[in-house]
Amino acid sequence: MYHELPKFIYYKSMIKFILILTLGFTFTYCHSQTDEVVKCRLVGGPCEGCQAILEYGDKVLAPVDTLPDFNEDGPKIKVTGTIYQADGKTPAKDVILYIYHTNQKGIYATKGDEKGWGKRHGYIRGWIKTDSSGKYTFYTLKPGIYPNRNASAHIHPIILEPNGKYYWLGSYHFKGDPLLTEKEVNPESPRGGSSGLLMLHKEGNLFVGKRDIILGRNVPDYD
Repeated sequence: MYHELPKFIYYKSMIKFILILTLGFTFTYCHSQTDEVVKCRLVGGPCEGCQAILEYGDKVLAPVDTLPDFNEDGPKIKVTGTIYQADGKTPAKDVILYIYHTNQKGIYATKGDEKGWGKRHGYIRGWIKTDSSGKYTFYTLKPGIYPNRNASAHIHPIILEPNGKYYWLGSYHFKGDPLLTEKEVNPESPRGGSSGLLMLHKEGNLFVGKRDIILGRNVPDYD
């Protein structure tokens, strides 16, 4: 026969269940690039899709990466920079930077075999791990704007630190884009310490831009 639980036991059980669910969405255990198991924890507020940074699997990450669209038609760009520790001076090594963006038609295109967040972010994505000098570089095509023209062209970045903290940063944008907003050009408190606005200049057949990043700068709940 079914017996109803006393109310205090029921509420206690429900609270415990909710806490487990909350913690499950807040952090997870994952392997670092040195095979060390660390507790990966999302900071900086909610972020749909930030878990994608944990999807590099068994790839050996390097300070330089070329995204899958680079050999297609379109303006080729090189984005580089240095990631610093919270003091803004000390280079931060072994930081993973995940980036993804649209194709030339402004679509997060897929090839049909994507897994995880690749189904949403598309195949134009990659993971980079900074070297001992905090440097990173990636090559790709300059993304197209959304078909409805409701946003400027951009590249999404997500950071994963060696200690397991991960969080989103403001997108990379491109100076001169007519769809740029004032907030994108001059944000009040940009995450990572910079707006992400790239001023591209020509080097051979490449358009080159630079963005430095400071870990945790203007990221809520970082400490």
